[in-house]
Amino acid sequence: MKLFNQDFVAWADEQALLLEQKRWGELDLAQLVEEVRDLGNRHRDALESQLTRLLMHLLKWNYQPDKRSNSWKSTIREARKQIERLIRKHPVLKVHLELHLEECYQDAREDASDETGLNLDVFPISCPYSITELSDRDFLG
Repeated sequence: MKLFNQDFVAWADEQALLLEQKRWGELDLAQLVEEVRDLGNRHRDALESQLTRLLMHLLKWNYQPDKRSNSWKSTIREARKQIERLIRKHPVLKVHLELHLEECYQDAREDASDETGLNLDVFPISCPYSITELSDRDFLG
């Protein structure tokens, strides 16, 4: 059984050491490539999660004005901060945000319907918010 399957941390440490020592022939290249790809996917997944969270709470804010709370406002603000932080650390994610806005919106639309009990048809079919609005810390719709 490969070290990767027994102890991931030990495997990662070993791979780092082999890279430092330029012992190319001893690297677990197939697994290393997969893990490096997965690193990028984790950041993209985190961005999509925060974007979906932001969109869902904006929908709730706009379609249930009588239930607005500081908690919702705080969640909206925190999601924006997380998105900003991810994009600041990994600028390529800005393109990912633009490419996956509609996909995240569809998830947020379903989540908002589930959480509010409102029919899915209440919410616009396409995302009503621009990237500029979503990035504006004061925008609530």
